[in-house]
Order: sequence, then structure tokens, then C-alpha cells
Amino acid sequence: MPTLIKFLSPDGLQPATYTANSLAEAAQYEPDDGIYTVANTFNMFQTLKLNAHLDRMEDSAQRANIPLQLDRGTLKAALRAMIAEANFGDVRFRVTVPKATPDTFILSIEPFKPLAPEIIAQGVRCITAANSARHNPAAKTTDWMHARTALANAMPPGIYDTFLLDENGMILEGLGANFYAILDGELRTAGEGVLFGIAQQIVLEIAPPILPVRREAVSVSQIAHFSEAFLTSSSRGIVPVIEIDGIRIGAGVPGEKTLTLLEAYQAWVKAHLEDL
Repeated sequence: MPTLIKFLSPDGLQPATYTANSLAEAAQYEPDDGIYTVANTFNMFQTLKLNAHLDRMEDSAQRANIPLQLDRGTLKAALRAMIAEANFGDVRFRVTVPKATPDTFILSIEPFKPLAPEIIAQGVRCITAANSARHNPAAKTTDWMHARTALANAMPPGIYDTFLLDENGMILEGLGANFYAILDGELRTAGEGVLFGIAQQIVLEIAPPILPVRREAVSVSQIAHFSEAFLTSSSRGIVPVIEIDGIRIGAGVPGEKTLTLLEAYQAWVKAHLEDL
């Protein structure tokens, strides 16, 4: 099923000058110099923390020196119109703002495919990449959207994500996700050098009653000592990680605390959906 892509300018919605079959394929037509965000809908016209996504876009624009003028009402109306036109049901959408034309938004939507239940039940295997920390990680910029493609294409079969390491071997984040480890009874996640995720905001809210949280990265040398690990992103929520670099995490199955956090996360989502 093709992706619906349109340009939103001060003159309204216009058809894009290219076509693609997915958001990933459409990315090749988007500029290296810009900012973006990706989210998905629930019940067709509901979203989760969309204003937080847009807050982060404004922050990214400031960091990237892009003079963004964001009319949230107009943007949301355009997304609603595209979702109705496409009639995909729930969608995953990307909003991109090129630096060269900051008054024109590229809106791309594709059908949303939720995680397969077996991914949660079985967990995923991941690898790390040395000295791969992003430049200007606090900004969600399109140059990283393109650069991470090489790392994604280099992943062996059966590997779900690659975690970026700084020069000291500290685990920072995934290619499009935040990373967490449970070490010595604490939930650990990098407090700097990463893009702070929207799903991460939820985790940091729900986690303290379940276990202590420390905003500090863990080292790749500590992997064998993790009792549990997981990653998060807006469109996937919490994904258990059972192996990193061939090293089994805990018992090699999704851990008890991870599953408790997942249950709390899903309850939070259900209670906080908003109409687009």
C-alpha cells in the first residue's frame, strides 16, 4: 500500500512531487538539512503526546538554527484530512521541515503496523556500534535519519537494533529508540548525549514506584551484569532486549520488571490518548 505524501505550505496542502511505498523509502527524497518527528495514531484519529512531539520539533529547530513557524492547529487539521483521505485506519506519520523552506512541511503517512506479540513475548537481540554517538543528539535532525540507514543496513539477520556507544564505551541510545538497563536493582538510562524520547517521558513517570531510576548511562563492559534491558520508541512502546553483542541478558527472556513497566506503560497510554 503506497504512502500518502503531501506538502503543507502557507497555500495549503499540495501533492508531493514523488511517490514511495513506505516512510523509509520516502526518506530518500527528504533533505539532509532539516528536522522531523515520527508518531502514530490510535483509533484512527487519536494521538499520544503529540504536543510533546511538536515541542521537541520547536526545540530541535532552535538547536539547528531553523526559523520554524509552527501553527499547530493547521498542522493537525492537515494530518486529519490526510488520514481521512488515505483511509488506512491507524497510521504512522512523519512531519519533516527542511531548513531551506521552513514554511513548508513534508507530511508522510503509512499504515501503522503494531509490534508482533511474539516480539514482546520473546524479546529481541541487539548489537552495539563503537564510537557512534550522534552529533547534536538533542536535536531530531534529518541528517541522522539518513546517516543511521548505513548502520541499519549493516545489522546481521536476527538483530533488531544497534545501540550507539560513545568514545568511552557507554551505551547511549538505539538508532531510533532510547535504551535502558536494569543494573544492581536500578533502572539506568543515559541522561546526556542522546535524544530524549517521547516514550521515555512516560517511562520516567511510571518507573519510580516500580524501581529506582538513575539518569546515567551504563558501560558496554557491564552487559553481562544487566538483570534486564529494554528499549522504547513512540510507535513501539517498550520492547524487551534479551541479548546484546551475543551476551545473554538475565535469563534470556523478558524480565519481570520490564513486563511490569510494560503493563504500567500500556495503562498510561490508554488513559492519555487525545483527539488529533
